[in-house]
Amino acid sequence: MAPGPEAPWRLLAGLARWTFRLVLLGAACLVLGTILFAARLDRREPAALRPAEGIVVLTGGADRILDGLDLLEKRLGRRLFISGVNAQTRAETLKRQWPGRDALFACCIDLDFRARNTYGNAIETRDWVQRHGFSSLILVTASYHVPRAQLEFATAMPHVGLQVYPVVPEASRINRWWQEPALTRILMLEFVKYSVARVRILVGLPGRS
Repeated sequence: MAPGPEAPWRLLAGLARWTFRLVLLGAACLVLGTILFAARLDRREPAALRPAEGIVVLTGGADRILDGLDLLEKRLGRRLFISGVNAQTRAETLKRQWPGRDALFACCIDLDFRARNTYGNAIETRDWVQRHGFSSLILVTASYHVPRAQLEFATAMPHVGLQVYPVVPEASRINRWWQEPALTRILMLEFVKYSVARVRILVGLPGRS
């Protein structure tokens, strides 16, 4: 018996229902995952750190570089690596932005212009660590970026001791992130990127710098 004319509509209706359920499930996973992800984030910068051989700052905010410079001035590292600097930026620009540190830039600060993402940051930092023979690092980045950065760095340099310095700007409202739409979007996106990186590393796929 041939199917009636309503059969294709039934099929489409069933497909629409399953699509809707999958969308709802995906949205629920995203919301729950973001809540759990945000709950793990540091709400304040660490009070104390052990000295390391190198300090690396991942660009993305002026507070990160300032904190990295402060750590270097406190002699918590021998050299500072600023990774992911814009190709149009030069050391002179950074010197003008943070004056009074010409001697530090001359002796102890290296700039990386190649990295364009967190995976690239880890690869460029690994090469820098190998050039200087370092075995310990302090990683400076935004608190919401710490989980993914720590994952990429630990994978790229499993034998290098890693401490993290999560940057939490004074203006940050991370304690009430759900009340800030812009911060909520950032955390959702970072949770997705972190999840993708975990799956990629788990199955052994290389990243793209």
